[in-house]
Amino acid sequence: MATGAWLLAFVTVQRLVELALARRNTRRLLARGAREVGAGHYPVMVGFHATWLASLWWLGWQAPLEPAWTIAFLALQPFRLWVVASLGERWTTRVVAVDAPPIRTGPYRILDHPNYAIVVGEIALLPLALGAPGAALAFSLAHLPLLRHRLAVETAALAEMATRADDRGSR
Repeated sequence: MATGAWLLAFVTVQRLVELALARRNTRRLLARGAREVGAGHYPVMVGFHATWLASLWWLGWQAPLEPAWTIAFLALQPFRLWVVASLGERWTTRVVAVDAPPIRTGPYRILDHPNYAIVVGEIALLPLALGAPGAALAFSLAHLPLLRHRLAVETAALAEMATRADDRGSR
């Protein structure tokens, strides 16, 4: 497979494995008393990512890969794994508030939301690797309001968890 099909197959399998891991982690966290925050936007996020990937299959499965963009996309993957490993059982595709301090190890020492930085890169780079710059631009622009909302939900949840931790500490 010298075409985009091998790269799309890799990303599809990766995302399916991640969804299974996220589902397992979410169930475990909720069973321990965590709660999901901002669940209303989750179907929209899933729909966006599914549409992005399905569109890329339609546009690029037979396309020859653009080497520089393919390398750039693949270069993000170790960072993606670093994020997942750093969060461990707290990594989910949902916003789940836990009664614990935020993770401040791994890439979280550098950025507050490293996963989102990686996803922004992936949304642009995968279409570029498949020779679809229009899709890169369209999906990147469509992602911005979703990401903005998601960041607001997550930031509010983190602030609430920090306030709760401070309240417990002052008792």
